[in-house]
Amino acid sequence: MKKSTVKSVLVMAVLMLALFSMQIAVFAQDAEPTATFVPSEEGVLTIWSDQDRLPAIEALADSFSEQYGVEVRIQTMGFGDIRNNLVLGGPVGEGPDIIIGAHDWIGQLYSNGLIAALDLPQEILDNLDPVALRAFTYDGELVGLPYLTEAVALIYNTDLLPELPATWAELTDAAEQLVADGEAERGIAIPNSSGDPYHHEALLTGFGGYIFGVDEEGNYNAEDVGIDSEGGVAAMTELDRLVKADILNAAVDGGVAQNLFTEGQLAAWITGPWSLNAVRESGVPYAVAPIPEMEETPRPFVGSQGFMINAFSENALLAQAFLSEFVATDEGMQLLYDTIPFIPAWNPLAETTDNEDLANFRLSVANGDPMPAIPAMNAVWTAWGNGITLIYQQQADPETVVADAAGAIRDEIAGSGS
Repeated sequence: MKKSTVKSVLVMAVLMLALFSMQIAVFAQDAEPTATFVPSEEGVLTIWSDQDRLPAIEALADSFSEQYGVEVRIQTMGFGDIRNNLVLGGPVGEGPDIIIGAHDWIGQLYSNGLIAALDLPQEILDNLDPVALRAFTYDGELVGLPYLTEAVALIYNTDLLPELPATWAELTDAAEQLVADGEAERGIAIPNSSGDPYHHEALLTGFGGYIFGVDEEGNYNAEDVGIDSEGGVAAMTELDRLVKADILNAAVDGGVAQNLFTEGQLAAWITGPWSLNAVRESGVPYAVAPIPEMEETPRPFVGSQGFMINAFSENALLAQAFLSEFVATDEGMQLLYDTIPFIPAWNPLAETTDNEDLANFRLSVANGDPMPAIPAMNAVWTAWGNGITLIYQQQADPETVVADAAGAIRDEIAGSGS
């Protein structure tokens, strides 16, 4: 169907449904998670959102109602409760038309028939970050409209490191020297809580390792586990070296790293944009940059959040019109950004923002890979986290760690049928 025809059908559907709307209203339900759901109802657009994004969603809903005369209802609940409540309510007709959620939900939701594929015009797709689009693509289908991204990068103390070293090897040498000279308590921090595969992904990929390979279409392949690849061994050998040299330490979790950095006692910290407020408030001079080159370019996990349509929606065309005509616009994305500043997935906004920190985090997003949303990822976190922990505790050599972790992951995938 031609784009103009699709647009006409959407507009006609909206106008016809508007004739049956008895009232134009936008309202928010109780902000506490509840088992009483506001469900999809024919001719009334229903959205489930978390409380933080409510001001932007209300503004978008006002504009939609004003233009099309269609009632919009917004129910707020805890962010994680949105997914859980859709799983409970969607199949029995108690789900909304649109949810706001994280891309790593789509493996569960789409594979179980709970969210619908989207058909967005090419001009919208061209304005969206390609990594974010990959994040919301499952089995070749786009199943969400992304609007923000996030990935870890390097926040570093510019007093301790006036010029960031170009390579990881140079950075680790500088970090070790700063500690030896008594200028810093720690040189580098990679948060380490239960092994923390998330924060160590850049180290794994930077030395040529990977969790899952990809097929010709770019889909993650759960049959190709790369933790025990040659690159995986190299990555854990590097981690083992850093632990032995006390450059990295098992006791440094996210909270410890934040305290050290904000006290001026940590030179470089692998973390995400969620740490910026604490860093800014501390007054410690800092800068943000992609993680320096290792054997290869480090590819951190990229997360994305966006809008998804309930597969059981009574108003699929209305929902599609809301996303394509109101959210996926310069004005809509600006509203969302003004409510909660983030790394935009909307290229025109990202290219014009004057937030240098977020712009530098965006460079890390461009290097990264979407965190796998396939069900097989559930097998990774514990086994790989345990392996990383064994290296920090110096209880096993790198070759044994990667072999055991990869074996456990393959066994769990085979047992679960993922």
